[in-house]
Amino acid sequence: MPTAKIYVKACINGARTPDAHPGLPVTPQQLADEAVAAHRAGAKAVHLHPKTADGVDSLLAEQVDAAVAAVRHAAPGLPLGVTTGYWALPDAQQRLRAVQSWSVLPDFASLNWHEPGSPELAKLLLSLGLGVEVGIFHAEAAQSWAASEIADHCLRVMVELGPDADTGTADELIALVSAAGSPAPILLHGLDGSAWPLLEHAGVLGVQTRIGLEDTLVLPDGAPAGGNADLVGAAVALLSR
Repeated sequence: MPTAKIYVKACINGARTPDAHPGLPVTPQQLADEAVAAHRAGAKAVHLHPKTADGVDSLLAEQVDAAVAAVRHAAPGLPLGVTTGYWALPDAQQRLRAVQSWSVLPDFASLNWHEPGSPELAKLLLSLGLGVEVGIFHAEAAQSWAASEIADHCLRVMVELGPDADTGTADELIALVSAAGSPAPILLHGLDGSAWPLLEHAGVLGVQTRIGLEDTLVLPDGAPAGGNADLVGAAVALLSR
């Protein structure tokens, strides 16, 4: 089991569609099963993307309420977050209305600061009593977020980097985020080719991290992952060395 200083969040599906991996969870029951498995493997929280039946991300209450309710029932007390990704509903006002219509609330929601309408969405999430997990993809977003009134009220700040990112890029962005003086903990993660190197770097820096089928489909040795539990278990083992 992980030590207290290790914080791994499981990101169990992301915007990927079922053709990416046979174990990618889509239905509420699949999401619940993967959340439980990831938690048992050492994940301290779960982030998921509610989806339509064909595996497309949705922010509508029908999908969000069902997904959150299923995970709540299967893993009561497990901190649970959902996406608010703009690609799932690319209209700032419609996105606000969709979130307002949720009736089964998660513990937190992630929002990417560079996306249109994110400051207004952050205020709405806070008014609903939800934690705001802000995603920072680049320096411009970090500087804009740092200058906002939201910076002092975030649950977590995620430094989110692409497949080609390296530790130097991560350090530069983390320095910008840290300079804001926000009380929120920082989480560092990569995607595909950068997922494991940046997870290991997060361990070196002592910041939070995440892993799951959203971020990578393979284990540290390049072998295909069976599912989220395999990835979380590998992450905990790597960070425990």
